[in-house]
Amino acid sequence: MTTARKPNSNVAAMVEILEAQKAAFIAQGPTSYQERIKELERIETAIGQRVDEIVEAMVQDFGSRSRHEILIAEINTTLSMVHYTKKHLKKWMKPRKRSVGWLYMPGKARVYMEPLGVVGVISPWNYPFYLAMVPTLSALAAGNRVMLKPSVFTPRTSQCMKDLLGAIFPPDKVSVIFSGPGVGSAFSRLPFDHICFTGSTSVGKQVMAAAAENLTPVTLELGGKSPAIVGQDFDVQAAADRIAHGKFFNAGQTCIAPDYALVPENKVNQFVEAFEKAIRTCYPTLENNPDFTSIITTRHFDRLHHAIKDAEEKGAKVIRVNPANEEIDPATKKIAPTIVLNGTEDMILLQDEIFGPILPVLPYSTLDEAIAYVNARPRPLALYYFSNKDRWVQKVLKMTQAGGTCINNTLLHVAQDDLPFGGVGFSGMGSYHGPEGFDTFSNKRGVFFQGSPCSTRLIRAPYSAGFEKALRFMIDKL
Repeated sequence: MTTARKPNSNVAAMVEILEAQKAAFIAQGPTSYQERIKELERIETAIGQRVDEIVEAMVQDFGSRSRHEILIAEINTTLSMVHYTKKHLKKWMKPRKRSVGWLYMPGKARVYMEPLGVVGVISPWNYPFYLAMVPTLSALAAGNRVMLKPSVFTPRTSQCMKDLLGAIFPPDKVSVIFSGPGVGSAFSRLPFDHICFTGSTSVGKQVMAAAAENLTPVTLELGGKSPAIVGQDFDVQAAADRIAHGKFFNAGQTCIAPDYALVPENKVNQFVEAFEKAIRTCYPTLENNPDFTSIITTRHFDRLHHAIKDAEEKGAKVIRVNPANEEIDPATKKIAPTIVLNGTEDMILLQDEIFGPILPVLPYSTLDEAIAYVNARPRPLALYYFSNKDRWVQKVLKMTQAGGTCINNTLLHVAQDDLPFGGVGFSGMGSYHGPEGFDTFSNKRGVFFQGSPCSTRLIRAPYSAGFEKALRFMIDKL
């Protein structure tokens, strides 16, 4: 006799929450502008009251993470987006005027922005607060309800968000779902009205395939190998300093971190020297330096060491920048900033997204060669170009594709509240932040209002020869 399989209680609980949120959405209808503003204000206040708690949770989740970087990249950015959304929400919610063809006059056309219903947010571990809260608040601003599934690798931060949001919203408005057996894959199979996923390309494919079962639209914020191209005209010291900042912020565990640098072949040595100097200035020590962040897990720590060893075995020159010559305890999960020269395509570091404090430096002879190198690979989430010559900047923008671009710096495009953030191709699809965030989580309902008298009575059967003649005349004039 076979025993009936018990349903997974974690999955059953998720289904129950989703059904409750959908029922509440139907029963209560879209929230008003005033209600949405109050929700945003409550989030803003709650974050302000829990800053120290959130920071400490992330420090513990990583083992060691820069508190200042948390304040910059997690707290400040989230509060900035709340403030920006509050300022512009009324305008975004208004029906948008569209033109009407003269044949259909008198009449008017409008696009109404209405909430989708229930949005599922799947957030990653590398910026566990910001990358969970921003899509959540964007979905709420658009009038939706939210189920948020944060990463299993940052449990303390997840608990902080659960406590924060649970104190503001009932479960049928916002719920935080903790991972358990079967939860990860089952979450993306739920019949949400939209899914927003941030993470790796490989998992993004799985999420998209699962969502397709319900024809659920997805926004995928993935990653990839984001290049930094140093122009022949640009000051090498300045470029090296800015690339180092972007690379080693959060120990390289940033989806838009410069993954490799393309440097004019006659300036590689100068760049490496300047890059080392920038590292030593920022991080004079490593092991006990609170400004230098740990790798999130032992598995990722081992993965990065394996990639470095693979490069060395295949002939790369590896420069480990350890200013104080410390014997770094592996238990800290800290990896010294590393420069890799003489890289080849068979090396792991030049195949997979690095997501750590390692920068391959590749020489190029002409700008066309650098552009060709970038275009021969999957489209990146970010592209960085350093040049003061506008015609070269415009050439790079015209001849490459990337989710976003920053000229003469790194990372900063993602901090601009009024710019969309998203990928293209293997680095993702769709975008959010700012008005794009509101639009992503809204249904754009087209509405036509018929005026009086109704002109369409002129284009109804029975049709005469004169009507056909007039119709053909109009077609010819189009």
